[in-house]
Amino acid sequence: MVYKEAEILYIIVGLGNPGDKYEKTRHNVGFNVIDLLAKEYSIDVSKIKHKALIGEGRVGTEKVILVKPMTYMNLSGESVVDICNYYNVDLENVIVIYDDIDLDVGKIRIRKKGSGGTHNGMRSIIKCLGSNEFPRVRVGISKPKNGQDLADFVLSRFSKEDEKSLQESFENSVAAVDCAIRNDLDLAMNRYNMK
Repeated sequence: MVYKEAEILYIIVGLGNPGDKYEKTRHNVGFNVIDLLAKEYSIDVSKIKHKALIGEGRVGTEKVILVKPMTYMNLSGESVVDICNYYNVDLENVIVIYDDIDLDVGKIRIRKKGSGGTHNGMRSIIKCLGSNEFPRVRVGISKPKNGQDLADFVLSRFSKEDEKSLQESFENSVAAVDCAIRNDLDLAMNRYNMK
């Protein structure tokens, strides 16, 4: 599908690692949000293209492409830059959803731009795009406790106690992306950064 120049296109990228062993881990919350968006908008995210699983559809009148990079987290940028170049999309219309240890489970934060911090997937994207000026939705996964290794922690699963808060954060992430596309990012930030 080739998009005409006049049409606005949004690329929504959820970060995670492919494969059953990584399903439902803290590092895969980006994939979880994409799955929820796909369900919400009846978009089939199963086409393999640009080193990713992608699906095309609409949010309201806007065209969207949902993306789950299949490169493994640390090389996410390879897939994202390929997609951005192919569709020639403005970076302000690329929204990346990923896990954040600096936010408690249940919290989300929307930002217009920023560094990748300690997140290797985001670092890879910023490096490959040559820019950090794109919106992102950070989904809280809390910090490791008792000196647990960070790599082990992000690849661990959530506790039963966290599940309700986690589901709320996924739903708020979907609502925030919807708001950013149908209205604008500022409204999404004002509405969902408070929760």
